Parts: sequence; structure tokens; C-alpha cells
Amino acid sequence: MRYSLCSYSLHRTVAAGQMDLFGYFRFCQEAGYTQLDPWNEHIKQAYDDNGFLAEIKAAATETGLPMGCIAVDGAHIYEPTTEGRELNRTRRYRWLEIAHELGAEQLRIDAGGRDQTLDEIFDVVVEGYKDIISRAQAQGIEIIIENHWGPTNHPAAIHRLLAATPGLGLLFDSYNWPAGTHEQAWRECVPYARLTHFKTFSFDAQGNEPEWDLPRLIGMLQAAGYQGAWGVESSPYDNDEIGAARKSIALLKRVLGDQ
Repeated sequence: MRYSLCSYSLHRTVAAGQMDLFGYFRFCQEAGYTQLDPWNEHIKQAYDDNGFLAEIKAAATETGLPMGCIAVDGAHIYEPTTEGRELNRTRRYRWLEIAHELGAEQLRIDAGGRDQTLDEIFDVVVEGYKDIISRAQAQGIEIIIENHWGPTNHPAAIHRLLAATPGLGLLFDSYNWPAGTHEQAWRECVPYARLTHFKTFSFDAQGNEPEWDLPRLIGMLQAAGYQGAWGVESSPYDNDEIGAARKSIALLKRVLGDQ
């Protein structure tokens, strides 16, 4: 079994100065996570600093954990202007270079389009994904879309985009679907999953997430033949991010029978 913790799960801890990127690496190793899934905000210095990129690579190597998915914000495909789209294309190329240097398996790129419908952005988004996918495949990196924001977090949008874009995978977030579509999304989109973000917000006395039936979702993913890392993106109500990260992996391992 492979387990990952998106470093966004610790963003409040990092912002408070209680952990840095290298502390995140050490925490993943100590807590039982088996790959590193950094949020690009936590490695942003590497964008303009190859020396820092080398430090990241050395620190990751020291943990013995492979680099899994880099979740990239700020390089989404659709922007209303040509200039904005080309700037983000340049950013995608740079993040792909960084992913390759770090040996990352996957790169999460958003579609964009906060104020647009899918129809309005569809052609631009498909072209943009095809462009970055062709570059990424040559380097052995998979590009994945997440049901994250904009019009592309609806299950119908995921169906349509994946059908139009060979080679595009899905980072399946358990929570981030529009209200009223979670049952549809869980049922229809688990076969597309290439990585997961299990959202956890709180835990009961038995160590379960009381608001969401995550064991049922795990079973659905298993039935669909899921082979990716069991990834966590916790967001605890009580702000205890380190505790939530520990409880989340314990929940996954218990349900998966990996004790």
C-alpha cells in the first residue's frame, strides 16, 4: 500500500512557523506516509532558485521517500486573456521542469475558469491539457486534474474532459463536489481515480470521520481496481493538522487492513 499526505494539509502549521518543508518531509517519514506530495506553495522558492531545488531534492532523497504528486496552484489553463493564458503556460512548463528534477510521478494542474461555464472554456482547456500532457509524457510524468474549483468539479465535467483528453488522469477529492452530487460523483468517477485526496475534518471516538462514509468510498475505489496512493488532504475543524494527518492515515490503514 502507498500513502501520501498533501502538504496543504499542514498549511496552517507551516504558516504559523511550526513546521517547514523539510519538517513535512520528516513528518511523512515518521507518520508512515510512503511518498511526498508537496503543494507548490511550499516549494515556490524552487521556481526561481535552482539551488533551493537541489536542497529539496537532497532532503527528499534523505528520507528515502519518492516524490509523488506536486499539486500546482497558479498555473491553471484557462484565463480570460491570451496574455494570462500564455503566462500560465510558461508557469506550467517550469513546474514540469521542477517535477522532472525531483522525480515526481504526477503533476496536478487545474483547468481554471472561475466565472465561466465549461462550454465557454472547454476548447482552451482541452488544448492546454494536450500540450502539457505531451511534454509530461516524454518525461514520464502524469498530468492530473482535480475536482477542485471552477466548472470542472462536477462529475459531468470530469466525464467530458477526460473523454476529450487522452492521458489526463483524475485526482479524486472525496469532498470537493457540488452539493447534491457526491453520490453521483463517488459512483461515476472512482474508475478514473489516479490519486486521492481523502478529506477529513474531524474524528469520533472510533477514529472514523463522522460526516463522510470514507470506508464505503475506499470499498468503491477497491472495487474499481484503484492502484494509486491512498492520499490524504485533511482539513481539521480544530486546527490540529498534525493530529488529523496521523488519524487520517490510521483510518485508511485500518479500513484497508494494513495494520
